[in-house]
Amino acid sequence: MPIDWDKLTGEQPALAVIPGGLQDATRTRVFKKGELLYRRGQPPKVMLCVLSGEIRLVRFALGGTEIVLQRSRGGFVAEASLDAQTYHCDVVAATDGCLLQFPRATFQSTLENDPAFNHAWIRLLAREVRRLRAQSERRSLNSAADRVRHYIEAEGSDGSVILNQTRKGWAAELGLTHEVLYRTLRQLRESGDIVIEGERFSLSVPMDT
Repeated sequence: MPIDWDKLTGEQPALAVIPGGLQDATRTRVFKKGELLYRRGQPPKVMLCVLSGEIRLVRFALGGTEIVLQRSRGGFVAEASLDAQTYHCDVVAATDGCLLQFPRATFQSTLENDPAFNHAWIRLLAREVRRLRAQSERRSLNSAADRVRHYIEAEGSDGSVILNQTRKGWAAELGLTHEVLYRTLRQLRESGDIVIEGERFSLSVPMDT
């Protein structure tokens, strides 16, 4: 079935920069929770953009513990595979969902020959670097409450964020157990530091600058 690019760009505005030739070469892929999409050591042949669900890049420690290197619930994932000979980790589906697959060779040639797309890709990577820096800063905070407040401030706007994942997923992203996150949210709400309305979390007390 043809991809409805008008609908996609409405849902993910960043996709509006994809040139027509690259659009024509793109395919969708539906995935199931727990599916191993690509294996570590496998040569990458496509660039990936998550439309729905969650994709994780993972490695496993010697003891079998899963180490999550990146997670995406929307947008490009495994961007470094553009210039890599092989995947440096496994690409695993954490939930059911759907993604776009851009042929890597076509993606590369489009970047080389389309200055507007090249500049847009650089801006996208710059935003990802800023996001990862914020995440690293957040995980360096000792207090669970400070991590929650930092997330709301950094990932939302005007002191408010709408959660686009499960609270267990949020806890993992914050580097907390879900029990600690639930307890922290309850304490922050009871103290009046945050307001919780469904999946909207708002700061009622500004963070110190």
